[in-house]
Amino acid sequence: MKAAVISGIGTVEVTTVDDPTPGRREVVVDVSACGLCGTDLHILQGEFAPTLPVVPGHEFAGVIAEVGADVTELRIGDRVAVDPSLYCHECHYCRLGKNNMCERWAAIGVTTAGGAAEYAVAPVANCVKLPDHVRTEDAALIEPLSCAVRGYDVLKSQLGAHVLIYGSGTMGLMMLQLAKRVGAASVDIVDLNPERLKTAVELGVSGSAATPDEFDRPRGWELVIDATGNVNAIQDGLGRVGKGGTFLQFGVSDYAARATIEPYKIYNQEITITGSMAVLHSFERAAELFATGVLDPDVFISDRLPLDQYAAALEQFAAGKGRKIEVLP
Repeated sequence: MKAAVISGIGTVEVTTVDDPTPGRREVVVDVSACGLCGTDLHILQGEFAPTLPVVPGHEFAGVIAEVGADVTELRIGDRVAVDPSLYCHECHYCRLGKNNMCERWAAIGVTTAGGAAEYAVAPVANCVKLPDHVRTEDAALIEPLSCAVRGYDVLKSQLGAHVLIYGSGTMGLMMLQLAKRVGAASVDIVDLNPERLKTAVELGVSGSAATPDEFDRPRGWELVIDATGNVNAIQDGLGRVGKGGTFLQFGVSDYAARATIEPYKIYNQEITITGSMAVLHSFERAAELFATGVLDPDVFISDRLPLDQYAAALEQFAAGKGRKIEVLP
């Protein structure tokens, strides 16, 4: 089959690899669409994946093409979205229910072959059937949405909060949509890319700007979310949290990124600094939300490219052009 392969640091190509075969409790998915993510860039830079080469692609959906010998829940022809998370269910953190902290953490498209290919293998437990009205190609958005749902699980957001989001890429826009769903009083977004801010305006953001200095909120925001991973945005955001407020590190930073904090301010103003890592008990709920129309796929997906253009798609994503970019194997 044809697949994109990250063969070494900075090297990606579309080539031919062996067709996958399912284990007894696995299925083979004929991939309809695979979304690109910042994690793919980190893998290309030599982070996350313990060994290369690897077929990337952890955001994907498709049609069941083959089932393992002990699979009874799904049949050939079923349409599914795939949770890429692979947990051991045995380590200390898995036993505490904190599976996303698994000591043997792995993920389809990160540590094992993923959906940037014509076919991909997944455990049957990781597959969620799609309702008839959801287009298979659109359902690749369910995985990033499940990360956003996990973010709001961490936040335990209160009604009437004023929210500031750094970044109006796919994840920042998803956090915007969920903030409105959970009853935010206002949601402001900052981004240096004016084209991306246009989409935030289209989705009904309260305010959009290149810097929070353009907003009139002298007491800060009850909730500040970084969806960029950019250390300058993070540093600025830490100083924008109002008294008793929360800062959520949601974007994925480089390993070497560093920001400074003011311990006295955290103590004196009772500020919470927290993070949200990937997916945890949120994929099924994200699929349910997606089916209700919480996101408009035609707004969120800006580009649908053939798999042969995977390297060019990564370059476009790294340049910040467009919103969610998908490849269609």
